[in-house]
Amino acid sequence: MQKEYRLRRRGDFRRAFRTGTSVANRQFVVYRSERRTGGPVRIGISVSRKVGNAVTRNRIKRLVKEITRSWMDSLPERTDIIVIARKPAADMDYHRMKSSLHHVFKKSRLFQNRKKNNHGGGSP
Repeated sequence: MQKEYRLRRRGDFRRAFRTGTSVANRQFVVYRSERRTGGPVRIGISVSRKVGNAVTRNRIKRLVKEITRSWMDSLPERTDIIVIARKPAADMDYHRMKSSLHHVFKKSRLFQNRKKNNHGGGSP
């Protein structure tokens, strides 16, 4: 994931938690917060030590980054997104994780159609 798409500063995380809305499923919690300043969507990922050891946590972060990187064109600008992994995410493979993240992003109404050919169709 490129630098401009990362949410990194503690203050940005705190603002997103305080002002954002959250949606969850069994594997992930997603916070969504609108920014006043312009710019592309920024994504932050949080994986607690309760989820697993460092290898497991880094694997989850890598997979979440890869999955969300392919969705950047469909996500709204001026939005900060925080993805928090829960313990069941540690046992998921790439395709199940993608399906679970897609479900929670859709539930949070994060997908928007900015391009005409967006992921092979869907609702307008």
